[in-house]
Amino acid sequence: MQLLADLEEAGASVRAVAVLPQGPLRLGCAVTLGIRHVAPAIAAFTAQYPRETVDVDLSGRAVDRVEEDFDLGSRVGAIGQQGLVSRRLGASGMVCCASPAYLARHSDRPLRLPADLAAYDCLRYSKRSLRNTWRFTAADGMRHDVKIATDHRVNNGRMLAALTVEGMGVINEPDFIVGPDLRAGKLVRVLEDFSPLRATIAALYPSRRLLSTKVRAFVDFLAQRFAAAAPG
Repeated sequence: MQLLADLEEAGASVRAVAVLPQGPLRLGCAVTLGIRHVAPAIAAFTAQYPRETVDVDLSGRAVDRVEEDFDLGSRVGAIGQQGLVSRRLGASGMVCCASPAYLARHSDRPLRLPADLAAYDCLRYSKRSLRNTWRFTAADGMRHDVKIATDHRVNNGRMLAALTVEGMGVINEPDFIVGPDLRAGKLVRVLEDFSPLRATIAALYPSRRLLSTKVRAFVDFLAQRFAAAAPG
C-alpha cells in the first residue's frame, strides 16, 4: 500500500512539473517597450517559474518575428498581418510634442489646430500602419485626421524622441517613449486641446500554432501587469 501511495505521489509531482511553464520562450519585442516594460515582467516571470528561460530579440520587426519561428511578439498600434492572434494587453496614450527650442524658432507660426502641423517639420515612425496620418480627437469628440509630409522617417521611437530633443521637428509618439523627456523639460506637449488616439499594446502569436503552456502563462502574466500599471 505504501508503495502505491509513493507511486501516486511521484506521478502527481511529474504532472505538476509538466504543466508549469518551462523554456525556452522565444520573444520578439519592440525596443523601448521591451526595455522599459517587458524586461521587468520577464524578471518577475522567471523568478516565479525558475524552469523558464527566455530568448529575446529586440527590434522593430516584432510581428515579422512571430511569423518566423518565435513563440510570441508584441506590438504597439495596429496589427495588420493576417494569420496572427492578438491579445490586447493595454493601451498607451500618444503625445504630440516638440522641443522648446524648436518651438521658439518657429514662434511666428500658429500651432493651435492639428491642421497647422502642415507648416511644421514632422518626424514619423516608419513602421506605423497609417504612415502619413496623425489622428486627433477634440474635446467635443470631433475627429481630426491630418496628413503630414516629411522626409524624416525612423523605425525606432527612442531615436525619434532623441532627434526631436535636438530640435528637428514635431513627433506623435507613445507616452512610454517620450515620458522621460517630457518630465525633464526636454520636450513639451503641443496641441493640448486635442488628444491623439491611443495606441493599443498587444501580444501576438501565430493562429496556426497550438498555444503552449509557457506562452499562455506569459501572456496572462503580461496582461495582469499591464492592467495593474499602464505604461507611461
